[in-house]
Amino acid sequence: MTDILIGNGTIVTLDSDNRLIEQGAVLVHDDRIAAIGSDTSLRQQHPGARYVDANAGLIMPGFLCTHTHFYGAFARGMAIPGEPPRNFPEILERLWWRLDKLLTLEDTRASAEMFLADAIRNGTTCVVDHHASPNAIEGSLDVIAAAVEQAGIRACLAYEVSDRDGPAVIDGGIRENERFIRSLRAERKQQAEAGMIAASYGLHASFTLSPATLERCASGGAAAGVGFHIHVAEDATDENDSMTRYGMRVAVRLEANHILGPRSIAAHCVHVNSGEIGRLAETRTNSVHNPRSNMNNAVGSAPVEEMVRAGVNVGLGNDGFSMNMMQEMKAAYLMHKLAAGDPRVMPADLVLNLAFQHNARIMQAVFSPFSANFPQLGALSIGAAGDLVLLDYLPPTPLNSGNFPWHLIFGIDAHHINSTMVAGRWLMRNHQLLTLDEARIHARSRELSQAIWQRM
Repeated sequence: MTDILIGNGTIVTLDSDNRLIEQGAVLVHDDRIAAIGSDTSLRQQHPGARYVDANAGLIMPGFLCTHTHFYGAFARGMAIPGEPPRNFPEILERLWWRLDKLLTLEDTRASAEMFLADAIRNGTTCVVDHHASPNAIEGSLDVIAAAVEQAGIRACLAYEVSDRDGPAVIDGGIRENERFIRSLRAERKQQAEAGMIAASYGLHASFTLSPATLERCASGGAAAGVGFHIHVAEDATDENDSMTRYGMRVAVRLEANHILGPRSIAAHCVHVNSGEIGRLAETRTNSVHNPRSNMNNAVGSAPVEEMVRAGVNVGLGNDGFSMNMMQEMKAAYLMHKLAAGDPRVMPADLVLNLAFQHNARIMQAVFSPFSANFPQLGALSIGAAGDLVLLDYLPPTPLNSGNFPWHLIFGIDAHHINSTMVAGRWLMRNHQLLTLDEARIHARSRELSQAIWQRM
Protein backbone atom coordinates (compact mmCIF):
# COMPACT_ATOMS: atom_id res chain seq x y z
CA MET A 1 0.00 0.00 0.00
CA THR A 2 1.28 3.48 -0.88
CA ASP A 3 2.10 5.73 2.07
CA ILE A 4 -0.42 8.54 2.50
CA LEU A 5 0.75 11.85 3.94
CA ILE A 6 -2.09 14.08 5.12
CA GLY A 7 -0.85 17.60 5.76
CA ASN A 8 -1.55 21.32 5.88
CA GLY A 9 -3.93 20.89 8.79
CA THR A 10 -4.23 21.30 12.52
CA ILE A 11 -3.73 17.88 14.09
CA VAL A 12 -5.80 17.11 17.18
CA THR A 13 -4.05 14.04 18.57
CA LEU A 14 -6.33 13.27 21.54
CA ASP A 15 -3.52 11.03 22.80
CA SER A 16 -2.21 11.10 26.36
CA ASP A 17 -0.56 14.47 25.70
CA ASN A 18 -3.63 15.83 23.86
CA ARG A 19 -1.48 17.90 21.50
CA LEU A 20 -2.61 20.32 18.81
CA ILE A 21 -0.07 20.60 16.01
CA GLU A 22 -0.60 23.53 13.64
CA GLN A 23 0.64 23.12 10.07
CA GLY A 24 0.98 19.46 10.89
CA ALA A 25 0.95 16.23 8.91
CA VAL A 26 0.13 12.57 9.57
CA LEU A 27 1.84 9.74 7.68
CA VAL A 28 -0.27 6.60 7.28
CA HIS A 29 1.59 3.43 6.31
CA ASP A 30 -0.66 0.46 5.48
CA ASP A 31 -3.28 0.50 8.26
CA ARG A 32 -1.30 2.37 10.95
CA ILE A 33 0.00 5.84 11.69
CA ALA A 34 3.74 5.89 11.02
CA ALA A 35 4.67 9.49 11.81
CA ILE A 36 3.21 12.75 13.10
CA GLY A 37 4.90 16.12 12.89
CA SER A 38 5.26 19.32 10.93
CA ASP A 39 4.02 19.36 7.36
CA THR A 40 7.27 20.73 5.98
CA SER A 41 9.49 18.19 7.71
CA LEU A 42 7.39 15.11 6.89
CA ARG A 43 7.09 16.13 3.22
CA GLN A 44 10.86 16.35 3.04
CA GLN A 45 11.31 12.98 4.79
CA HIS A 46 8.71 11.11 2.71
CA PRO A 47 8.81 12.51 -0.83
CA GLY A 48 7.29 9.31 -2.28
CA ALA A 49 4.15 9.43 -0.14
CA ARG A 50 0.87 10.40 -1.76
CA TYR A 51 0.09 13.85 -0.39
CA VAL A 52 -3.42 14.84 0.72
CA ASP A 53 -4.04 18.51 1.49
CA ALA A 54 -6.26 19.08 4.54
CA ASN A 55 -6.80 22.68 3.38
CA ALA A 56 -5.99 24.17 6.79
CA GLY A 57 -8.77 22.17 8.43
CA LEU A 58 -8.66 19.72 11.34
CA ILE A 59 -7.15 16.23 11.29
CA MET A 60 -8.43 14.15 14.20
CA PRO A 61 -9.22 10.55 15.19
CA GLY A 62 -12.37 8.89 13.94
CA PHE A 63 -15.36 8.85 16.27
CA LEU A 64 -16.36 5.71 18.18
CA CYS A 65 -19.78 4.36 19.22
CA THR A 66 -19.93 1.60 21.82
CA HIS A 67 -23.68 0.86 21.84
CA THR A 68 -26.05 1.03 18.89
CA HIS A 69 -28.83 -0.90 17.14
CA PHE A 70 -28.56 -0.99 13.35
CA TYR A 71 -31.93 -2.70 13.12
CA GLY A 72 -33.67 0.40 14.46
CA ALA A 73 -33.09 2.27 11.19
CA PHE A 74 -36.61 1.60 9.92
CA ALA A 75 -38.19 3.29 12.95
CA ARG A 76 -37.03 6.69 11.74
CA GLY A 77 -40.18 8.75 11.03
CA MET A 78 -42.55 5.88 11.82
CA ALA A 79 -45.80 6.73 13.60
CA ILE A 80 -47.17 4.06 15.95
CA PRO A 81 -50.97 3.73 15.66
CA GLY A 82 -53.00 4.76 18.71
CA GLU A 83 -52.08 6.84 21.72
CA PRO A 84 -48.38 7.56 22.23
CA PRO A 85 -46.60 5.15 24.62
CA ARG A 86 -46.72 6.48 28.17
CA ASN A 87 -43.56 4.87 29.52
CA PHE A 88 -40.56 2.75 28.64
CA PRO A 89 -42.27 -0.68 28.87
CA GLU A 90 -44.93 0.54 26.45
CA ILE A 91 -42.25 1.86 24.08
CA LEU A 92 -40.67 -1.61 24.05
CA GLU A 93 -43.93 -3.48 23.63
CA ARG A 94 -45.58 -1.21 21.07
CA LEU A 95 -42.56 -0.20 19.00
CA TRP A 96 -39.33 -2.18 19.33
CA TRP A 97 -40.73 -5.63 20.11
CA ARG A 98 -43.18 -5.33 17.24
CA LEU A 99 -40.59 -4.01 14.80
CA ASP A 100 -37.91 -6.59 15.51
CA LYS A 101 -40.34 -9.50 14.93
CA LEU A 102 -41.06 -8.23 11.41
CA LEU A 103 -37.44 -8.05 10.28
CA THR A 104 -36.26 -10.38 7.53
CA LEU A 105 -32.62 -10.96 6.68
CA GLU A 106 -33.05 -8.55 3.78
CA ASP A 107 -34.41 -5.91 6.17
CA THR A 108 -31.47 -6.55 8.49
CA ARG A 109 -29.00 -6.00 5.67
CA ALA A 110 -30.73 -2.81 4.47
CA SER A 111 -30.98 -1.27 7.93
CA ALA A 112 -27.32 -2.05 8.61
CA GLU A 113 -26.28 -0.47 5.30
CA MET A 114 -28.23 2.68 6.11
CA PHE A 115 -26.48 3.05 9.46
CA LEU A 116 -23.09 2.27 7.95
CA ALA A 117 -23.47 4.99 5.33
CA ASP A 118 -24.54 7.33 8.15
CA ALA A 119 -21.48 6.31 10.19
CA ILE A 120 -19.04 7.08 7.38
CA ARG A 121 -20.67 10.44 6.68
CA ASN A 122 -20.46 11.33 10.36
CA GLY A 123 -16.87 10.16 10.77
CA THR A 124 -17.75 7.22 13.03
CA THR A 125 -15.13 4.61 12.29
CA CYS A 126 -15.81 1.84 14.83
CA VAL A 127 -19.12 0.71 16.34
CA VAL A 128 -20.53 -1.90 18.71
CA ASP A 129 -23.90 -3.17 17.47
CA HIS A 130 -26.60 -5.11 19.32
CA HIS A 131 -29.03 -6.93 17.01
CA ALA A 132 -32.50 -8.50 17.34
CA SER A 133 -34.70 -10.16 14.69
CA PRO A 134 -36.58 -13.00 16.45
CA ASN A 135 -38.10 -14.40 13.25
CA ALA A 136 -34.88 -14.16 11.22
CA ILE A 137 -32.10 -15.11 13.63
CA GLU A 138 -29.95 -17.64 11.83
CA GLY A 139 -27.31 -15.93 9.73
CA SER A 140 -28.36 -12.43 10.80
CA LEU A 141 -24.90 -11.58 12.15
CA ASP A 142 -23.32 -12.82 8.91
CA VAL A 143 -25.59 -10.49 6.95
CA ILE A 144 -24.55 -7.54 9.11
CA ALA A 145 -20.88 -8.54 8.96
CA ALA A 146 -21.00 -8.64 5.15
CA ALA A 147 -22.42 -5.12 5.09
CA VAL A 148 -19.76 -3.94 7.56
CA GLU A 149 -16.98 -5.41 5.44
CA GLN A 150 -18.36 -3.73 2.32
CA ALA A 151 -18.54 -0.38 4.12
CA GLY A 152 -15.01 -0.71 5.51
CA ILE A 153 -15.53 0.40 9.11
CA ARG A 154 -14.76 -1.66 12.22
CA ALA A 155 -17.61 -3.30 14.13
CA CYS A 156 -18.28 -5.62 17.04
CA LEU A 157 -21.55 -7.54 16.64
CA ALA A 158 -23.87 -9.44 18.99
CA TYR A 159 -27.30 -11.07 18.88
CA GLU A 160 -29.72 -10.15 21.67
CA VAL A 161 -30.78 -13.27 23.61
CA SER A 162 -34.11 -12.83 25.40
CA ASP A 163 -36.82 -15.03 26.94
CA ARG A 164 -39.62 -12.81 25.69
CA ASP A 165 -40.39 -14.81 22.52
CA GLY A 166 -40.18 -18.35 23.87
CA PRO A 167 -37.77 -21.30 23.99
CA ALA A 168 -37.15 -21.63 20.24
CA VAL A 169 -36.05 -18.01 19.99
CA ILE A 170 -33.86 -18.36 23.08
CA ASP A 171 -32.15 -21.33 21.48
CA GLY A 172 -31.80 -19.48 18.17
CA GLY A 173 -30.21 -16.43 19.77
CA ILE A 174 -27.73 -18.52 21.72
CA ARG A 175 -26.80 -20.49 18.61
CA GLU A 176 -26.35 -17.33 16.55
CA ASN A 177 -23.99 -15.72 19.07
CA GLU A 178 -21.90 -18.85 19.46
CA ARG A 179 -21.86 -19.72 15.74
CA PHE A 180 -20.77 -16.21 14.77
CA ILE A 181 -18.04 -16.12 17.43
CA ARG A 182 -16.71 -19.43 16.08
CA SER A 183 -16.76 -18.02 12.53
CA LEU A 184 -14.41 -15.21 13.62
CA ARG A 185 -11.84 -17.88 14.42
CA ALA A 186 -12.45 -19.77 11.17
CA GLU A 187 -13.83 -18.38 7.89
CA ARG A 188 -13.70 -14.73 9.05
CA LYS A 189 -10.39 -15.13 10.87
CA GLN A 190 -8.42 -12.81 8.60
CA GLN A 191 -10.79 -9.87 9.10
CA ALA A 192 -11.02 -10.57 12.81
CA GLU A 193 -7.27 -10.75 13.30
CA ALA A 194 -6.93 -7.49 11.35
CA GLY A 195 -9.16 -5.83 13.94
CA MET A 196 -12.02 -5.12 11.54
CA ILE A 197 -14.72 -7.39 12.99
CA ALA A 198 -15.38 -8.77 16.48
CA ALA A 199 -18.18 -10.16 18.61
CA SER A 200 -19.66 -9.98 22.07
CA TYR A 201 -22.30 -12.30 23.51
CA GLY A 202 -25.58 -10.37 23.27
CA LEU A 203 -28.21 -10.34 26.01
CA HIS A 204 -31.29 -8.13 26.22
CA ALA A 205 -31.79 -7.18 29.89
CA SER A 206 -32.21 -8.79 33.28
CA PHE A 207 -36.01 -8.49 33.22
CA THR A 208 -36.32 -10.62 30.07
CA LEU A 209 -33.72 -13.23 31.06
CA SER A 210 -34.55 -16.19 33.28
CA PRO A 211 -32.00 -17.82 35.57
CA ALA A 212 -31.75 -20.79 33.19
CA THR A 213 -31.06 -18.58 30.19
CA LEU A 214 -28.48 -16.51 32.05
CA GLU A 215 -26.73 -19.68 33.16
CA ARG A 216 -26.59 -21.04 29.59
CA CYS A 217 -25.29 -17.76 28.19
CA ALA A 218 -22.71 -17.29 30.95
CA SER A 219 -21.36 -20.74 30.17
CA GLY A 220 -21.34 -20.11 26.41
CA GLY A 221 -19.65 -16.74 26.71
CA ALA A 222 -16.97 -18.06 29.05
CA ALA A 223 -16.25 -20.97 26.71
CA ALA A 224 -15.99 -18.56 23.77
CA GLY A 225 -13.65 -16.21 25.65
CA VAL A 226 -15.77 -13.10 25.10
CA GLY A 227 -17.66 -10.61 27.21
CA PHE A 228 -21.38 -9.81 27.23
CA HIS A 229 -23.30 -6.86 25.81
CA ILE A 230 -26.45 -6.22 27.85
CA HIS A 231 -28.84 -3.37 28.79
CA VAL A 232 -28.58 -2.64 32.51
CA ALA A 233 -31.10 -0.64 34.55
CA GLU A 234 -32.13 1.47 31.56
CA ASP A 235 -35.49 1.97 33.23
CA ALA A 236 -36.61 1.56 36.84
CA THR A 237 -38.72 -1.44 35.79
CA ASP A 238 -35.52 -3.46 35.31
CA GLU A 239 -34.48 -2.85 38.92
CA ASN A 240 -38.01 -3.41 40.26
CA ASP A 241 -38.28 -6.73 38.42
CA SER A 242 -34.95 -7.96 39.72
CA MET A 243 -35.73 -7.00 43.31
CA THR A 244 -39.22 -8.54 43.17
CA ARG A 245 -38.25 -11.83 41.50
CA TYR A 246 -34.71 -12.39 42.75
CA GLY A 247 -34.30 -10.20 45.83
CA MET A 248 -31.27 -8.38 44.41
CA ARG A 249 -30.54 -5.41 42.20
CA VAL A 250 -29.69 -5.88 38.52
CA ALA A 251 -25.90 -5.49 38.63
CA VAL A 252 -25.70 -7.76 41.66
CA ARG A 253 -27.76 -10.41 39.85
CA LEU A 254 -25.58 -10.16 36.75
CA GLU A 255 -22.39 -10.42 38.79
CA ALA A 256 -23.75 -13.49 40.56
CA ASN A 257 -24.39 -15.04 37.15
CA HIS A 258 -20.88 -14.22 35.86
CA ILE A 259 -22.07 -11.72 33.25
CA LEU A 260 -20.03 -8.74 34.47
CA GLY A 261 -16.34 -8.43 33.68
CA PRO A 262 -13.66 -6.41 31.85
CA ARG A 263 -14.86 -7.46 28.38
CA SER A 264 -18.54 -6.87 29.12
CA ILE A 265 -20.65 -3.82 28.27
CA ALA A 266 -23.44 -2.69 30.60
CA ALA A 267 -25.39 -0.25 28.45
CA HIS A 268 -27.24 2.67 30.07
CA CYS A 269 -26.97 2.04 33.88
CA VAL A 270 -29.44 4.87 34.42
CA HIS A 271 -30.88 3.49 37.67
CA VAL A 272 -27.88 1.77 39.26
CA ASN A 273 -27.20 2.74 42.88
CA SER A 274 -23.87 3.26 44.61
CA GLY A 275 -23.60 -0.40 45.56
CA GLU A 276 -24.05 -1.48 41.97
CA ILE A 277 -21.56 1.11 40.81
CA GLY A 278 -19.10 -0.49 43.20
CA ARG A 279 -19.77 -3.90 41.66
CA LEU A 280 -19.26 -2.53 38.15
CA ALA A 281 -15.98 -0.95 39.22
CA GLU A 282 -14.77 -4.01 41.11
CA THR A 283 -15.47 -6.31 38.14
CA ARG A 284 -14.04 -3.72 35.70
CA THR A 285 -17.24 -3.86 33.68
CA ASN A 286 -17.65 -1.14 31.05
CA SER A 287 -20.73 1.05 30.95
CA VAL A 288 -22.05 3.04 27.98
CA HIS A 289 -24.00 6.28 28.28
CA ASN A 290 -26.70 7.00 25.65
CA PRO A 291 -28.05 10.48 26.44
CA ARG A 292 -30.26 11.13 23.40
CA SER A 293 -32.06 7.81 23.86
CA ASN A 294 -32.42 8.29 27.61
CA MET A 295 -33.99 11.70 27.11
CA ASN A 296 -36.25 10.46 24.33
CA ASN A 297 -37.51 7.54 26.44
CA ALA A 298 -37.75 9.73 29.56
CA VAL A 299 -35.99 7.08 31.63
CA GLY A 300 -33.69 9.43 33.52
CA SER A 301 -30.10 10.62 33.67
CA ALA A 302 -27.36 8.08 34.37
CA PRO A 303 -24.96 8.81 37.28
CA VAL A 304 -22.05 9.14 34.87
CA GLU A 305 -19.76 11.28 36.99
CA GLU A 306 -20.31 9.10 40.06
CA MET A 307 -19.46 6.01 38.00
CA VAL A 308 -16.31 7.61 36.60
CA ARG A 309 -15.18 8.72 40.06
CA ALA A 310 -15.70 5.16 41.31
CA GLY A 311 -13.45 3.81 38.57
CA VAL A 312 -16.02 2.56 36.05
CA ASN A 313 -14.98 3.01 32.42
CA VAL A 314 -18.00 4.82 30.94
CA GLY A 315 -18.14 5.20 27.17
CA LEU A 316 -20.59 6.91 24.85
CA GLY A 317 -23.11 5.30 22.50
CA ASN A 318 -26.18 6.35 20.54
CA ASP A 319 -28.60 3.43 21.15
CA GLY A 320 -29.80 3.54 17.54
CA PHE A 321 -29.97 7.30 17.10
CA SER A 322 -27.99 8.74 14.19
CA MET A 323 -24.27 7.99 13.94
CA ASN A 324 -23.47 11.66 14.55
CA MET A 325 -21.49 11.14 17.74
CA MET A 326 -20.86 14.86 18.03
CA GLN A 327 -24.59 15.28 18.63
CA GLU A 328 -24.38 12.59 21.31
CA MET A 329 -21.54 14.51 22.95
CA LYS A 330 -23.53 17.74 22.92
CA ALA A 331 -26.52 15.95 24.44
CA ALA A 332 -24.36 14.46 27.20
CA TYR A 333 -22.89 17.88 27.96
CA LEU A 334 -26.32 19.53 28.26
CA MET A 335 -28.65 16.93 29.80
CA HIS A 336 -26.70 16.50 33.04
CA LYS A 337 -26.58 20.24 33.68
CA LEU A 338 -30.36 20.44 33.37
CA ALA A 339 -30.95 17.27 35.41
CA ALA A 340 -28.65 18.45 38.22
CA GLY A 341 -29.59 22.12 38.04
CA ASP A 342 -25.86 22.79 38.04
CA PRO A 343 -23.92 24.17 35.05
CA ARG A 344 -20.66 22.82 36.46
CA VAL A 345 -21.46 19.14 35.99
CA MET A 346 -20.37 17.07 32.95
CA PRO A 347 -17.72 19.47 31.62
CA ALA A 348 -16.73 19.21 27.97
CA ASP A 349 -13.34 17.64 28.70
CA LEU A 350 -15.07 14.77 30.52
CA VAL A 351 -17.47 14.29 27.60
CA LEU A 352 -14.46 14.17 25.27
CA ASN A 353 -12.89 11.47 27.46
CA LEU A 354 -16.07 9.36 27.32
CA ALA A 355 -16.19 9.62 23.54
CA PHE A 356 -12.54 8.90 22.82
CA GLN A 357 -10.37 7.55 25.66
CA HIS A 358 -13.09 5.54 27.38
CA ASN A 359 -14.68 4.31 24.16
CA ALA A 360 -11.24 3.27 22.92
CA ARG A 361 -10.77 1.11 26.04
CA ILE A 362 -14.07 -0.60 25.34
CA MET A 363 -13.07 -1.27 21.75
CA GLN A 364 -9.79 -2.76 22.95
CA ALA A 365 -11.71 -4.99 25.37
CA VAL A 366 -14.16 -6.39 22.81
CA PHE A 367 -11.77 -6.71 19.85
CA SER A 368 -8.77 -8.17 21.70
CA PRO A 369 -10.18 -11.73 21.97
CA PHE A 370 -9.96 -11.89 18.16
CA SER A 371 -7.10 -9.51 17.31
CA ALA A 372 -3.83 -10.03 19.17
CA ASN A 373 -2.39 -6.79 17.81
CA PHE A 374 -5.48 -4.60 17.89
CA PRO A 375 -4.40 -0.98 17.32
CA GLN A 376 -5.02 2.02 19.52
CA LEU A 377 -8.22 3.80 18.51
CA GLY A 378 -9.46 7.26 19.44
CA ALA A 379 -6.03 8.90 19.21
CA LEU A 380 -3.48 9.93 16.62
CA SER A 381 -0.09 8.59 17.68
CA ILE A 382 2.64 6.50 16.13
CA GLY A 383 1.43 2.91 15.84
CA ALA A 384 -2.22 3.83 16.33
CA ALA A 385 -4.88 2.83 13.83
CA GLY A 386 -5.04 4.74 10.56
CA ASP A 387 -8.60 5.76 11.46
CA LEU A 388 -9.11 9.49 11.09
CA VAL A 389 -11.36 12.24 9.80
CA LEU A 390 -10.72 15.56 8.07
CA LEU A 391 -12.90 18.53 8.93
CA ASP A 392 -13.48 21.87 7.21
CA TYR A 393 -13.49 23.73 10.52
CA LEU A 394 -11.76 27.09 10.59
CA PRO A 395 -12.05 28.24 14.20
CA PRO A 396 -13.45 31.76 14.61
CA THR A 397 -11.71 32.07 17.98
CA PRO A 398 -8.34 30.77 19.25
CA LEU A 399 -8.10 26.97 19.28
CA ASN A 400 -5.75 25.05 21.57
CA SER A 401 -5.58 21.71 23.34
CA GLY A 402 -7.17 23.18 26.45
CA ASN A 403 -10.26 24.60 24.79
CA PHE A 404 -10.73 22.04 22.00
CA PRO A 405 -13.47 20.17 23.92
CA TRP A 406 -15.55 23.35 24.06
CA HIS A 407 -14.99 24.02 20.35
CA LEU A 408 -16.30 20.50 19.74
CA ILE A 409 -19.40 21.11 21.84
CA PHE A 410 -20.23 24.63 20.67
CA GLY A 411 -18.77 24.97 17.19
CA ILE A 412 -17.88 21.74 15.41
CA ASP A 413 -20.44 19.31 14.01
CA ALA A 414 -20.62 16.46 11.52
CA HIS A 415 -21.30 18.75 8.56
CA HIS A 416 -17.67 19.87 8.89
CA ILE A 417 -16.43 16.32 8.16
CA ASN A 418 -15.32 16.00 4.54
CA SER A 419 -13.29 12.77 4.60
CA THR A 420 -13.22 9.53 6.61
CA MET A 421 -10.42 6.96 6.70
CA VAL A 422 -10.37 3.54 8.38
CA ALA A 423 -7.29 1.30 8.50
CA GLY A 424 -5.53 3.53 5.98
CA ARG A 425 -8.38 3.32 3.46
CA TRP A 426 -10.52 6.26 2.42
CA LEU A 427 -14.21 5.51 2.90
CA MET A 428 -15.25 9.09 2.09
CA ARG A 429 -13.31 11.85 0.29
CA ASN A 430 -14.62 15.35 -0.14
CA HIS A 431 -18.08 14.27 1.04
CA GLN A 432 -18.34 11.43 -1.50
CA LEU A 433 -18.81 7.89 -0.18
CA LEU A 434 -16.37 5.50 -1.84
CA THR A 435 -17.42 2.07 -0.58
CA LEU A 436 -21.23 2.28 -0.50
CA ASP A 437 -23.87 3.30 -3.03
CA GLU A 438 -25.80 5.68 -0.83
CA ALA A 439 -28.58 6.38 -3.35
CA ARG A 440 -29.27 2.65 -3.80
CA ILE A 441 -29.17 2.05 -0.03
CA HIS A 442 -31.66 4.81 0.71
CA ALA A 443 -34.01 3.82 -2.11
CA ARG A 444 -34.08 0.18 -0.96
CA SER A 445 -34.43 1.25 2.66
CA ARG A 446 -37.48 3.39 1.84
CA GLU A 447 -39.08 0.49 -0.01
CA LEU A 448 -38.49 -2.08 2.72
CA SER A 449 -39.35 0.23 5.61
CA GLN A 450 -42.64 1.21 4.00
CA ALA A 451 -43.57 -2.47 3.76
CA ILE A 452 -42.73 -2.98 7.43
CA TRP A 453 -44.74 0.09 8.43
CA GLN A 454 -47.76 -1.36 6.64
CA ARG A 455 -47.33 -4.66 8.49
CA MET A 456 -47.00 -2.82 11.82
